[in-house]
Amino acid sequence: MKGLSMRNPKKVFIPLLAAALAAGWLFWPGGKVTVTIPEGAAAGQVAAILKNNGVIFSSIWFRTLVTVTGTGRKIMPGEYVFRRHMPAGEALWRLLHSTYINNVRIVIPEGWRMEQIAERLAANGVTDREKFEDLVRRGNLEGYLFPSTYYFKKNTPPQEVINLLKSEFEKQVRPLFSGGFAAGLDERKVMIIASIVEREAAIPSERPLIAAVYLNRYYKRMGLEADPTVQYALGYWEKGQTYWKKGLTYKDLKFKSAYNTYAVGGLPPGPICSPGVDSVYAVLNPAKIDAFYFVADRKGKHIFNARFSEHLKAKKRVEQSARDSSQ
Repeated sequence: MKGLSMRNPKKVFIPLLAAALAAGWLFWPGGKVTVTIPEGAAAGQVAAILKNNGVIFSSIWFRTLVTVTGTGRKIMPGEYVFRRHMPAGEALWRLLHSTYINNVRIVIPEGWRMEQIAERLAANGVTDREKFEDLVRRGNLEGYLFPSTYYFKKNTPPQEVINLLKSEFEKQVRPLFSGGFAAGLDERKVMIIASIVEREAAIPSERPLIAAVYLNRYYKRMGLEADPTVQYALGYWEKGQTYWKKGLTYKDLKFKSAYNTYAVGGLPPGPICSPGVDSVYAVLNPAKIDAFYFVADRKGKHIFNARFSEHLKAKKRVEQSARDSSQ
């Protein structure tokens, strides 16, 4: 019967030990180590973080487990407490179950509406989505949930979450209002216009220009005709799986809502998203231009015009350029 030769035990034992350590079959309990897994980290990045912090022996084996189990997208970001020299399988288990998480790192991007914020919080086990949305609506707090990076404990009461977002608004935005407001404006109106600017501006340097256009139209009692307000009014777009519908139609522009600035005059009843500091600052310090119109040039920038006739020409040029590039 053929078997493993025991003439040289080291030649047999050492490879087996190495394989066992790589797979996480054998381990020596180690001390605790705190590790932060960033949001959106891929399996390879997570494996490297665990390996570099001495949590696992083999990043390759960890990545293999993630691939085999198909759990890459289920790894939850946040701060964890591990033991050193853990089996890769146990480390992965902890990353998939909120029981082992200290807190969750939540990024709230600029320009998100409160439903998007609620979804992200709920998806990460921070708070109850429906209760959060209900409190925001009752408090008329759309626009005041400051976009930033936060660390939350699991199962935090929704009011505590809201209080934290509001307190960050007080720290970051409130000081901007200390200089007062231009004629015809107040805090609420500034926040409404800033939220529209936030959704329109793809390039930061254009925020003061876009703010100037909307302010010029507001002072002239012209309809704002802002696409983002229509998107907000339409709500969730099933086909695109987003709250901000792309490719608005003429039918969309006629959608009946107090938020649709194509259908009603003046400002919408409230902000349509949470604007960042730069958008609020832009409304308080708009560019000194007499433009009333702008059109996106398909490259992220906008073309600004004071006359409607020039605006129509700009639109035709953009449309022609789009047709030429598609041929």
